[in-house]
Amino acid sequence: MDIESISDFFSTHVPEIVLLVGGLVALLIVYSYLKDKSTVRYKAFMALGVLFGALMIFLSVTSYADWNLFVSVVIAVTGFTLVIRPFRDVHFAIIGALLVMVLVYIFLGGLADTALGFLAEGWVRLIAAFIAGAVVYMIMNFAEAIVKLFGKLFNWWPLLLILALICIIESVLMFTGYGSLYDFVTGGK
Repeated sequence: MDIESISDFFSTHVPEIVLLVGGLVALLIVYSYLKDKSTVRYKAFMALGVLFGALMIFLSVTSYADWNLFVSVVIAVTGFTLVIRPFRDVHFAIIGALLVMVLVYIFLGGLADTALGFLAEGWVRLIAAFIAGAVVYMIMNFAEAIVKLFGKLFNWWPLLLILALICIIESVLMFTGYGSLYDFVTGGK
């Protein structure tokens, strides 16, 4: 086998490879979680899951038109599950709100010589930045709650195990030319 034929193989079998690798990474995460979730191995598998999950999401978003809908959905859901796992307890809303407060405070300082110059001075500038941060916090907190809800569901290890098995079975069926798991469930309709 030469480099060109290997390259052709990988370029024509992208969804199968993504499914197989994603399923194996999910299986490794489940195995190391059940074995001992405080180990470095578990954390390393989670980091690998974040990286590969982001790639899975990117590929499913950019290639969904070329792939079977079921395959795209399985890849996207598994990718989201892998990405969200380590971040399920991080509060991004406060980080985003503080960032917006600082940026608004800086931006308002640049309005000193304009018609809105009153916003660039003293307490008004500070209150406006605080209000902008509070609005961003409310919006991001709501989005964070939605992600946390799905994160709790998708981070349940039995569901991750099921997704891993679906990915692996789907990739094997696609590699062997038997279509999709969806075709087996629906009778090929």
